[in-house]
Amino acid sequence: MYCRDCGEKLALRFLENEGLVPYCAKCGQYKFPLFPVAVSMTVVNRAEDKILLAKHKNEDDYTLIAGYVKKGENAEKSIPRELKEETQLTAIKWRYVASRYHEAHDVLMLNFVVTAEDGAIKVNEELDEARWCSPEEAKALIRKNSTAEYFLNAALGELGKKK
Repeated sequence: MYCRDCGEKLALRFLENEGLVPYCAKCGQYKFPLFPVAVSMTVVNRAEDKILLAKHKNEDDYTLIAGYVKKGENAEKSIPRELKEETQLTAIKWRYVASRYHEAHDVLMLNFVVTAEDGAIKVNEELDEARWCSPEEAKALIRKNSTAEYFLNAALGELGKKK
C-alpha cells in the first residue's frame, strides 16, 4: 500500500481504538483505506409480488441491479439513475434495507427495496437479460452464497415475504 497523497510506502501502525491502520511516515498521518460505494437494488413492481433479476454480460448467474455511486452523488440520486440506465425502468420510491462490504469488488454495497413504474424492460450493454420473477423464483435463481442473495433475503424479510 502506498500513500494516496505523496506516494510513500505505508506501514501498519497501531492506533488506539482502531487497531492496525496504514500510516505514512512522510505525511505523518494515518491513511484509512478508501473504497467505492455502490447501490444494490431489490427492484419490485407496484404490487410487490415480482422481483427484477438480471444477468450481466458473460455471466451465468442472476443478480440484483446495482451500480456505483458517482463522485458528488448520493445513494438516493444513484438509484433512479442506475435503474434507468440499465433497464429503462423508472424508480418511483425506495427504502434502505441493509449494507454489506463486497470483497470481490472492494466496495461497500447499500441495498434498497426499489419500487419501479410498470413498463417495458430494455437492457443496456451491461446486461444480457433482466426479468421479473416471483419471490420463490428469485430465491431459486439468484447466485448462491452471494451478496445479492444476502440482500434479496433481507429485502424479502422487509417486504414480509418468507426467506
